[in-house]
Amino acid sequence: MQAGGTKLTFGKLVQQILGGAFFVLAIPLIAVVALLVALSLGRPVLFRQWRSGVGGGTFLLLKFRTMTDARGADGTLLPDAERVTPVGQLLRRTRIDELPELINIARGEMAFVGPRPLLPETVSEMGEKGKVRGTVLPGLTGWSQVSGNTLLSNSQKLALDLWYIEHRSLLLDLRILLMTIAVIVRGERLAKKAAPTIGDDR
Repeated sequence: MQAGGTKLTFGKLVQQILGGAFFVLAIPLIAVVALLVALSLGRPVLFRQWRSGVGGGTFLLLKFRTMTDARGADGTLLPDAERVTPVGQLLRRTRIDELPELINIARGEMAFVGPRPLLPETVSEMGEKGKVRGTVLPGLTGWSQVSGNTLLSNSQKLALDLWYIEHRSLLLDLRILLMTIAVIVRGERLAKKAAPTIGDDR
């Protein structure tokens, strides 16, 4: 099922065009990364998973694979930290594993900035807050991603996502894009003043 409620607007059309253009420009890098992933993990080189989109719809998220499928003696997958390859760590650190999501943007399923796309069941567990979170397109990067990301609890991330939706603007989106570059260069840091709710872990 494709993402629902994706009303075509000028802003969205511009993002779709930019998403396609950036994907074309990134093809040489994408080809190199695909080769590295193939050599370190084998095929397929892309990770595909259904994620929750705008309006409660779903779409097939595309990313480069960064983990093996290694399992323990009981047959269950090992923790993520034990399955990420050195190449995968580099791709995650630089966010290059997200490049295939430019296709999702070109399709109108994602935006450059917005709450990160989560599993449908995860959003469902959020109740009404999950519905509010789904009123905007999920993003390649987002407010919670530049405010600490893995250093934050799930409730803090949700609070930041809802804050973004309430205050979103072109200037805020540009700020988040610039902050994303800083995160790539410096690494993740906890931004205590990112929003009034960042310290609220209730």
